[in-house]
Amino acid sequence: MSGCSDFLDKLPENTVAQEEVDYTNLNNMYMPVSGVYAVAAFKFSFWGAYGLIAIRGDDVNKGSAPNDQIEFNYAKQFQYDRISGFWALNATWEGLYNVVTTANAALESLDRYKENITSSSDMEKYNQYTAEVRFLRAMAFYRITQYWGAAPILIDNQALTIEKNSIEEVRQFIQNEMDYCIAHLPNLRPNEVPNKPGAVTKYSALMLKAKVALLDGDYTTVLNATQEIIDSQKFSLYPDYYQLFKIPGKLSNESLYELQFTDFGAGSGDAVTSDAWFAFQGPRNGISPIQGWGFMVPTQEIRSFMAERNDSVRAKTTFLYAGRRTPSGDTIPPGNPGEPDCYNGKAYTPANQMTPGRNAYGMNNNIRVFRYADVLLMNAEAKVRTQQNGDEPFNLVRARAKLSPIANVTLDQILDERRAEFAMEWGERFFDLVRTGKAPDVLPGFVHGEGEYYPIPQNQIDLNPNLK
Repeated sequence: MSGCSDFLDKLPENTVAQEEVDYTNLNNMYMPVSGVYAVAAFKFSFWGAYGLIAIRGDDVNKGSAPNDQIEFNYAKQFQYDRISGFWALNATWEGLYNVVTTANAALESLDRYKENITSSSDMEKYNQYTAEVRFLRAMAFYRITQYWGAAPILIDNQALTIEKNSIEEVRQFIQNEMDYCIAHLPNLRPNEVPNKPGAVTKYSALMLKAKVALLDGDYTTVLNATQEIIDSQKFSLYPDYYQLFKIPGKLSNESLYELQFTDFGAGSGDAVTSDAWFAFQGPRNGISPIQGWGFMVPTQEIRSFMAERNDSVRAKTTFLYAGRRTPSGDTIPPGNPGEPDCYNGKAYTPANQMTPGRNAYGMNNNIRVFRYADVLLMNAEAKVRTQQNGDEPFNLVRARAKLSPIANVTLDQILDERRAEFAMEWGERFFDLVRTGKAPDVLPGFVHGEGEYYPIPQNQIDLNPNLK
């Protein structure tokens, strides 16, 4: 206690030491923006949050040791009364709202810089930078509404008590934010952005607009947003589905938004890493660096589904079987009795692609969030739902998977294609089942009107009874 005289001399969380910031130096105007990207990449990749968003579909089981994080099984069985106190549910809430409050603070800082802007070029930068922050904040609200539905729209960090907004209000807020972002973000692919490849762009915002509209059943908005992305001719499917999720596929022309991480090409020293997203899903009892905790594993249902349709390209990528050698040359040891025999191959980075000296599972890889394949399949679905032909975008996705084209594609065929294409990705299967009304017939324990959203964590209700 006597050795650190300034140990407690720390700024409150989510505040900026304004007296130490020179807001007249516009060369530093991007600094608060980069800070939001850093917080978002870490909080959006929190392994507990990924478990909660992924587990409820018929493509994912908990995995790992039978009793480890047993609350994920309660979530899968829709026994929500047993998880209101689950630490990971509370940490997910806190993490997503941490992104929101960090973004709010960044917007306050950008407004301070704005007071010193005298040129149109600097004002254009200000508009773009605020749009980047507002996209990331809206992305946090998108996740929040996927977990909890109704939740507070917090845009003022000084608010002492907050109440829930309806799910309709949250989604409308996101859509309004995307209109601003579309107007002010660059007309580029993320991998084309000068000096900051991977930053969000106009097309990232169009994608988020379409995703929210899809949940709302607003197929006209889905069609318009996805068609604008397609008509830009800037995006294409990465030709090798297997490599898409590995190092060669980082920031490909298929990517509209990725969580970015790096080891800076060095075998030791500093690195920007996820919050154990990769390790969470790595093989148990593996051989370094191909090893992890063994959670979020493919169900037998999704494996059988792929086999029945001869979907070998996506099966090779999605399923990382224990007791076998991968196409990349890594051996996955068999698990102990009662442990998984298959893992999520989309979280797998081969050892021969990793920087020598690094031994953390998935090191130097990115996490794919929004892909052009989703744009194409949303476009196909919106066309079919508005009495148009969706064959062209639909069959582009099938061709990459080396499957024969289908003429006059139906809604059920599109949903099956989404099931195969996005297996193990961000709970897409669960949300497709819910929005199409199929969940009660497919997911054991799901009850319409009860199973769609998690309970707000009890810790948060204790802090703020308005959230009850």
